[in-house]
Amino acid sequence: MFKHPGIAAVLSFFWTGVGQIYNGQILKGILLIILQGINGLLMFVGIGFITYPIVWIWGMYDAYKTAERMNYKQNQYKQQ
Repeated sequence: MFKHPGIAAVLSFFWTGVGQIYNGQILKGILLIILQGINGLLMFVGIGFITYPIVWIWGMYDAYKTAERMNYKQNQYKQQ
């Protein structure tokens, strides 16, 4: 099934991990949501201000690239 990379990235922009869930990577998405919750708590000790945006940006990038990879593999399969 075709996954739109832009939608995956935007979903992860608004809530880290939802783009991965959209792509069908349920466990990865749930783990990212939990990790961002921990990062939110880490803001009370300061380190969360560094880790939260890193995981947030990586989540958007990963959701986008994963959707692209899934579509590429699907197109390769159809061409055979």
